[in-house]
This record gives sequence, structure tokens and C-alpha cells, in this order.
Amino acid sequence: MDVDDLEGAINSAKEEPKKVEEEKGPEMSAEGEVGFHKGALNVLVAERNELVKMLQNVEAIAGAHVKRLKELGVSV
Repeated sequence: MDVDDLEGAINSAKEEPKKVEEEKGPEMSAEGEVGFHKGALNVLVAERNELVKMLQNVEAIAGAHVKRLKELGVSV
């Protein structure tokens, strides 16, 4: 990506993505792989929980705006 040419960088990102060949990583024992996947799931669950909190905050703030608009006589 060319940081000096933002428009060119955006247009090049829109072009058809190049096919990336899968690279095989180092061999991992079954026990190590289980640990890896469990750790990944723990991280993803924590991220999902934070996303839910964020959505709840957005809904609460949007609800407050809608309530105030209704108080001002604006139909939403």
C-alpha cells in the first residue's frame, strides 16, 4: 500500500484479491493444538462479551435520544 497515494491504495484494495497459497506451519502435537484452539475460543468469547457491552451502551444512548426527541414533539 502506498501511503503517499491514498486514492491509489484504496483503489488497489478494491481490486480482485490475489489468491494466497496456504502455508503449512510447524507441526504441533495434538495436545498443543487443543490448547491453541481453547485459548483462541477464550479470546473470542471475551471479545464477543465486550461487543455485547458496547451494543448495550449504543442502544441505551440511542434510546435516550429518541426519548428526548419524543418529548420535543418529534415523531420518530
